[in-house]
Amino acid sequence: MQILAFVGFTALVAVISYWFSRSTDESSSDGYFLGGRSLGAVVIAGSLLLTNLSTEQIVGLNGAAFREGILVMAWETLAAIAMVVTAIFLLPRYLKGGITTVPEFLEKRYDVATRSITSALFLSGYVIVLLPIVLYSGALALSAMFSIPELLNVSETTALWITVWGIGIVGSVYAIFGGLKAVAVSDAINAVGLIVGGMLIPVFGLQMVGDGSVLEGLNIIIQSHPEKFESLGSESASVPFSTIFTGMMLVQLFYWGTNQAIIQRALGAKNLKEGQKGLVLAAVFKILGPLIVVLPGIIAFHLFGDSLSNPDQAYPMLVNAVLPAGAVGFFAAVLFGAILSSFNSALNSSVTLFGFDLYKQYFDKNASEKKVVKVGKIFGAFLAILSMFIAPLIANAPDGLFGYLQEVNGCYSIPILTIIVVGYLTKFVPAIAAKIAIFSGVVLYSLSQFVLKPMVIESGAAYPHFLHVMAILFVLNVCIMLLIGKWKPAKVGFELMYTDKVNIDPWKNVYIASALITVIVIFIYVYFA
Repeated sequence: MQILAFVGFTALVAVISYWFSRSTDESSSDGYFLGGRSLGAVVIAGSLLLTNLSTEQIVGLNGAAFREGILVMAWETLAAIAMVVTAIFLLPRYLKGGITTVPEFLEKRYDVATRSITSALFLSGYVIVLLPIVLYSGALALSAMFSIPELLNVSETTALWITVWGIGIVGSVYAIFGGLKAVAVSDAINAVGLIVGGMLIPVFGLQMVGDGSVLEGLNIIIQSHPEKFESLGSESASVPFSTIFTGMMLVQLFYWGTNQAIIQRALGAKNLKEGQKGLVLAAVFKILGPLIVVLPGIIAFHLFGDSLSNPDQAYPMLVNAVLPAGAVGFFAAVLFGAILSSFNSALNSSVTLFGFDLYKQYFDKNASEKKVVKVGKIFGAFLAILSMFIAPLIANAPDGLFGYLQEVNGCYSIPILTIIVVGYLTKFVPAIAAKIAIFSGVVLYSLSQFVLKPMVIESGAAYPHFLHVMAILFVLNVCIMLLIGKWKPAKVGFELMYTDKVNIDPWKNVYIASALITVIVIFIYVYFA
């Protein structure tokens, strides 16, 4: 029953995605990489949510909530503010310039080398960190839900490899042969199922705790574990309250405003109004995110206590415990869609980055758009296979799956955010400043987190939180760029030219909606404080 529900819903999504994307000309770059610049607000919002809300979020954050409680909601609620900043500040500039990739803007602002270095950074981050973690977390969840080791009579390690490759192959077909529009349509469908199914998990969980009453269940958990409902983390927590004002907002702004795998959905908007509406709509749902990615972890802690050796297994175990057998199959299909979304979104963005920013630039400057798309697909297949080999090797990630993901991402997120922010806010900072900032950011952060931090902790001393380190390096690299700009300014000031690819008249209610979202986020923090 579980498997039938799983296969049936997955097949239905694939058929609908094909139907709605069949008319898109995917031999052209805009058609394949940006869905023909035809995406509306609802599709953008759904795709943004599902690209983000995959198993590394659901499994990883619920595992973190199992350990620490509601304070880890910072990763969700503060995302809403970053999204409205992107809608107001970054997206109008992206669409005005008619760019396909974020590094494409960096070429216009700085030079070709800066674009290539940034693309290489994105690609290395995707293949070493993002793609393998999506595959691993997805395989962990599905293996637990369907009891793959017992079903196939294999070890947990073998089951992990089998599930990783199953997800990877299906995701590759979506991303490589379907293009962005097929990915975005399937995302929008699965987003509905994920939100509905995701909300049912805590409801059923609270009913189980409260003997049929959701409110009674919530009251029992709050009274039994009041420490789990404190929003302000201490300095020893994974998300200290002070980090909200330092590196947390920088990470959020990078992810929602400059990360190619995410912003590519908004770049495919039919006009600025639709893009801004999509971002704001997604921000509204992010505020509700803790109900799906935090509360179940706390419920699992109440039900399973300290019996779990690996907190990242809390969510799959809760799903199995509270859902009927048929519903488990349906929800696993929705979760599978979320896994595919993050995987194929990152893969589609990798194909975009390689085709535009590396292949056409260094291998065949005269390549037709059709050839760029074809070569990009071949590269995507290679990248997918590589990530499938890496994924099972991260089973023993330190500090939990989600914490590991965020810390390692800092190697490339802050350097890229630095040069984009300075690039838009200044006119005369030269290309050499961007290159130095990228090199400085990557090297100093790597030295800090992977050389100095282990040495200091081993000696018994305290070390600054990685989000504080990110903020310090961001300020340092901005200062370096501004000093270079003062000492050796560019001869010609940068002016962002309007390409007329899409209408850039803003949505008239964007400021009001953004202000309301910001007030709600602040209220949530104050309430739980």
